[in-house]
Amino acid sequence: MDLELNGKRALVLAASRGLGYACARGLAAEGCAVVICSRDQARIEAAAASIREETGATVIPLVADVSSAADADQLVGRAVQALGGLEILVHNAGGPPAGGFTAVTEAQWAQAFEQNLMSFVRVVHAAVPEMTRAGYGRVITIASSSIRQPIPNLVLSNAFRAGVWGLAKTMSQELAPRGILVNVVAPGRISTERIDELDRANAARTGQELEAVRRASVASIPLGRLGRPEEFANLVVFLASARASYISGQGLFVDGAASSTL
Repeated sequence: MDLELNGKRALVLAASRGLGYACARGLAAEGCAVVICSRDQARIEAAAASIREETGATVIPLVADVSSAADADQLVGRAVQALGGLEILVHNAGGPPAGGFTAVTEAQWAQAFEQNLMSFVRVVHAAVPEMTRAGYGRVITIASSSIRQPIPNLVLSNAFRAGVWGLAKTMSQELAPRGILVNVVAPGRISTERIDELDRANAARTGQELEAVRRASVASIPLGRLGRPEEFANLVVFLASARASYISGQGLFVDGAASSTL
């Protein structure tokens, strides 16, 4: 299937590793020119070099902290300057720290609000005029399965990922007349450093051995294994494509059938 992505221009946030990196690599492999960003200059430059070498695509690294209002506000403009326009935005931001309601501080609430919700508001607000000019728009945000099923000991993620989902649903209806499609992709347990971090937090909270926590985690997935980042990225790349031209306002799970919600 020709996804008709060759020559499209994409911005992928938090792409030095994990799901963001896999999405950027997938888009580049389909012929997109891609700007990727993260807070760490060395890591984002290494990621760009790796994707360029593998795909031959134009991949431009930028340093940005999307929890910073100034960085988020300027990021789309910097990407447009580098690429000459923008059709695809993959919003991604590091997950907030684990913790229950009584353990999370007010400062952590404020940080998660800026990082996970307001970064989405700011980059989409900046991207809409560019996508309108291009006559093609795909906004995809990476959230979590917590958009429908809260996860124990992740109160910040439960609150703000649900907020992102509500905002994306609203945006999908408001932006549809401009030809801009907005979707949320919710990973379950995908083999990334974030999952390792959460397993360690759960082991510390429950007093279990880390390996026991990992085994229980995998046992809860009907497919019997963690997902691979490229499996997640395959859906994102499809949603960015011309072939997904009538899919908008959806929250799509990539979780190996782990979620029990309808």
